[in-house]
Amino acid sequence: MSTDTDVSTLNSLIKTTLDSVKGFEDAAENVDATRFSSQFREFAQERRQVVTSLQGEVRRLGGNPEDDSSFLAAAHRTFMNLKDAVTGRDDKAVVEEVERGEDYIKEKYQAALRDTDVSPQVRQVIEQAYESVRRGHDRASQLKHSLQGQGSY
Repeated sequence: MSTDTDVSTLNSLIKTTLDSVKGFEDAAENVDATRFSSQFREFAQERRQVVTSLQGEVRRLGGNPEDDSSFLAAAHRTFMNLKDAVTGRDDKAVVEEVERGEDYIKEKYQAALRDTDVSPQVRQVIEQAYESVRRGHDRASQLKHSLQGQGSY
């Protein structure tokens, strides 16, 4: 367990989470249904809080926290598919892309939690952040299923 490993792991999660913020903001801008737009903005705000928490932990460890998303990250590429999905302003496609992005970020956090090189204290910080990610993932899934239930899907 090294501080370098902790900082690297946290910074990777920060990048992915910033990509998630951008994805939710894109979704909020491009979806037709006001209810989805409001929810996506709320999700983005919650993710900003996660980023702030992770950045604080990196600083506590003496590292330099990431403050920008990685345009090469797979999560960002997934969220960038929103541009294609929203060409026709198809809410179904936007919700599908959001859920896909949520699957990706959830897996990134799960992988970090499985990493045996992460210190117990940092693992606890990641677990707290993961709870927010898990809730966001579950809500995105519920949105998708609510569309299916309404026949709008």
